[in-house]
Amino acid sequence: MTSISYPNTLLHINGQWTAAASGRTLPVVNPANHQPIGTVAYAEKADLDRALEAADKGFKAWRKVSAFERCKIMRKAADIFRERAETVATYMTFEQGKPIAESRLEVMAGADLIDWFAEEGRRAYGRVIPARAEGVYQLVVKEPVGPVAAFTPWNFPINQAVRKLSAALSTGCSIILKAPEETPASPAELVRAFVDAGVPAGVINLVYGSPAEISSYLIPHPVIRKMTFTGSTPVGKQLAALAGQHMKRATMELGGHAPVIIFDDADIEVAAKMMTFMKYRNAGQVCVSPTRFLVQEGVYKQFVEKFTEGAKAIKVGDGFDKDTKMATLANPRRQSAMVANVEDAKKHGGKVQTGGYPIGEKGNFFEPTVITELPASAMAMNTEPFGPLAIINPFKTFDDAVAEANRLPYGLAAYAWTKSAKTATAIAAQVETGMMTINHLGFALPEVPFGGVKDSGYGSEGGVEALEPYLVGKFVTQAGL
Repeated sequence: MTSISYPNTLLHINGQWTAAASGRTLPVVNPANHQPIGTVAYAEKADLDRALEAADKGFKAWRKVSAFERCKIMRKAADIFRERAETVATYMTFEQGKPIAESRLEVMAGADLIDWFAEEGRRAYGRVIPARAEGVYQLVVKEPVGPVAAFTPWNFPINQAVRKLSAALSTGCSIILKAPEETPASPAELVRAFVDAGVPAGVINLVYGSPAEISSYLIPHPVIRKMTFTGSTPVGKQLAALAGQHMKRATMELGGHAPVIIFDDADIEVAAKMMTFMKYRNAGQVCVSPTRFLVQEGVYKQFVEKFTEGAKAIKVGDGFDKDTKMATLANPRRQSAMVANVEDAKKHGGKVQTGGYPIGEKGNFFEPTVITELPASAMAMNTEPFGPLAIINPFKTFDDAVAEANRLPYGLAAYAWTKSAKTATAIAAQVETGMMTINHLGFALPEVPFGGVKDSGYGSEGGVEALEPYLVGKFVTQAGL
């Protein structure tokens, strides 16, 4: 166990760490044992009004800071965050439950994201358009859109917040971050790194409270010019509709149900090993987690054996145990959802190859689970499990695999394994998805796009595409007098 103790988390408004105006707090619970470990301040209307006033003031100041100077401050924030990595990772494992090694990786990846956005913000180029008349200049100037309202989830407390914070700050926007109440301390430390690096008061504001009340108040407010949300598709649709009513720009990174298509010519040993790791990372609580494994008949039995073998070998335990490969689910809701999915799968004739049950009487632990031959009518085949459940079904032809991959309204991530360049090109072209990785795990690097299509949302949280929604292209044309 660690010697680092878990803190009580405050709001950050207008450069100050502060309790809620009402003094109200919520308990924070360790998902590994259901014990309270701290509290988080609960923002209400008075706090939101202060945050909005601060964000408005902060934007007017921050937009005047040159991209070069903003970059220097952000790079300093990244360095500070790396120095505090062990403390932040410890907070994350306490509050979210993931293994400490995964928490450390998330923190270090967060620092890399800050660095990348800091540099890319210096390259938000406009352009010159050739004029039709002599003496006329036609320019497109990139300007920050304005104060941003950002809403982030509990499954990756740093990874999701850092993308939104970095994109906003690098382009000259201010931001109000509504971070998750269940995992508040680690995103608070992210904000602290930016503040300690010299980001002016009002530019970053951090609140916690009722997600519905905060979103319904911030998104329509005239100070807010853009919103960005990572979370479930049903909630995302509601927030996108609200943003649309008030003509607010929106970036939506929503749920998925990622297909994994494994062809007869794939390297089964490598595919099974890498996909086992990817499936049970963060106990399957990952928006791009592989869920529907579609395996061609010629290698189906072999893949099921290898994958199930890998699932059985995963050591489940406390997140602070260095040998733990999968820890607790983040909350009791996920454990209950896993139980419901497995019971429904059995009713539909699915075959449980391994797992299927909660572990122990304390915490939200659940066995790594593999279910095969599950019909399309089963709940888990249609609703994202968001937990340690893998479904493996056989397919005959290329067209069969494409049909199943595209059957659902989701389109965030997809995976494929094949040694054929022709097959790889064809499957990449025909699967409806925002991201596809073939023969390796290639998602979520700072420099590459990260986003979906269909009910999985729109816009990007990575790559140069992530900056565009935070920028307005202003056209300026001038003639000499």
